Amino acid sequence: MLSPADNDLLTRTGPDTPMGRYFRRFWQPVALSRELPEPDGPPLRVKVMGEALLAFRDSTGSVGLIDPRCPHRGADLYYGRNEHASIRCIYHGWRFDRRGRALELPNVPPESHYHQTLRIDAWPVQEAGGIVWAYLGPPDRKPARLPQLDFTCVPDSQRFVTKKLQQCNWAQSIEGAIDTSHFSFLHMPAPSVPSNKNDDAPADEKRLRWIREDPLPQFSFVDHPVGFVVGGSRAADADERYWRIAQFALPSHSTTPSTLPGETAFGYTWVPIDDHQCWIYTYAWNPDRPLTADERAKFARGHGVIAEVDDHFVPIRNRDNDYLIDRRAQRDATFTGVRGVAEQDALVHDSQGLIANRSRDHLSPTDAAIVRFRRLMLSQARALAEAGREPEAPRLADAYRLRSGSWFAAPDVPFDRVMIERFGDRAGLVTQTPTDTT
Repeated sequence: MLSPADNDLLTRTGPDTPMGRYFRRFWQPVALSRELPEPDGPPLRVKVMGEALLAFRDSTGSVGLIDPRCPHRGADLYYGRNEHASIRCIYHGWRFDRRGRALELPNVPPESHYHQTLRIDAWPVQEAGGIVWAYLGPPDRKPARLPQLDFTCVPDSQRFVTKKLQQCNWAQSIEGAIDTSHFSFLHMPAPSVPSNKNDDAPADEKRLRWIREDPLPQFSFVDHPVGFVVGGSRAADADERYWRIAQFALPSHSTTPSTLPGETAFGYTWVPIDDHQCWIYTYAWNPDRPLTADERAKFARGHGVIAEVDDHFVPIRNRDNDYLIDRRAQRDATFTGVRGVAEQDALVHDSQGLIANRSRDHLSPTDAAIVRFRRLMLSQARALAEAGREPEAPRLADAYRLRSGSWFAAPDVPFDRVMIERFGDRAGLVTQTPTDTT
C-alpha cells in the first residue's frame, strides 16, 4: 500500500506538482496527426496535465502549440482564423505564428514596443508515428530527440495509431497494463465455458488455457536505463513455461505481453488530461511487414487493446453507460459480460475511482510489477523535486526502442536468457538501424 501523501505524489500531474514537473521533462503526445489533417484547417483544443492549450497546423504544414488566450483582452484563439502561417484573433485582428511571435497588431500604434516584445506562450512540437509530440518543460532541459519507440521507427504502412479517453487517473490505468496476472480472469470466457484441451487446439486457444489454468504466474524483471521489462511465466504443455513479457518505459509507455514472432505488436502511451482522466494513445505495428487492409479495418472497429470509439475518441462502452454490461453474457459467455479487451480493462480501472486509494491496497506476489512501477515513479519524482536531479531517460532516445511478447522455455531457463532467446537482447532493445524515422 501507499500512504495518502505518496498516492498524491504518484497521481497528481498539474504544473506545480512534483510528478507534473517530472512528466514535463519528457516529450508528450498531445494529438494525433490526423486530428490536424490540413494546413490552415480548424485549430484543436488540447488539454494536457491540467493545462488548456491550442494546436493548429499552419500554412506551411507545421504544427504549433500555443496558449489559447489572446494577450490583448483574453479572447479564445480557438475561434481565430488559421491563415498566413499564423492564428489571427477575430476580436481585433492580432496575429501570432506557431512560435508565439506577434506578426500583426492592427490597432497598436507603430511606435509601440508591443511589436517587438509581445509574445504568447508556445511549446516545441515534433511529429512522429502519426502523433503530435510536444515538450512542456523548461526550455533549457528540452531533449533533442523524441523517444524512439519501436512503432515510430517503422514505415506508416506497418502501423496503426489511435487514442481513447480513459475516465480515471493515468497511474491506475498504466498499473493495469503492466499487471499480466489479471488475464487469468478479466479477459477469459465464463467459468462455465470449458477450455479446449485437445493437443491439436489452435495456438490462441492453448495460450488462453495456460493463462486460465495458472492464475499465479512467477515474475522476473530486467531493469534498463528507461524503465524495466517484466516477464510472467506460467505452466504450459510438455513441461515448458509460457512467458508473457511486457515493457514499461518512463514516464508512461508500455507494450503488451502476448505477441509471438511474426505477429503484430501493440503498445500504449498514457497522457494525463487532468488528475481524473487521461488519453491512452494506442498503437499496433508489425516490424516485418505492412498491415493489411483487413487488419486496419479491424483495428478501426476496435480489436483487442484497441477500443471501439466514436468520432471524438470516446469509447462506445464507457463509465457513463456501465460499459454496456450484459449480465446474461457474463453468466454464460464471458467473465465480465463486457465486450472488448480494452473495455474490460477500462471497466476495472475506472471502477477503482477517479483516483485509486492505494492506502487501502492488500497486495499479493502477483503485484510485483505494480510495486516496482510505484517505487520507480516516486523515486524519479522525488529526485527531481528534493535533490534537483534531472532525469536521464529523456535524453536516451534510442533506449526506447523496446519490444515485448511471448516465448516458451524450459523451467530452468532464467528470464534474462529468455529475453536473449526471444529478442536477442536481455532488455528487449532493438539495435538495428530503423527502417524509417518519420
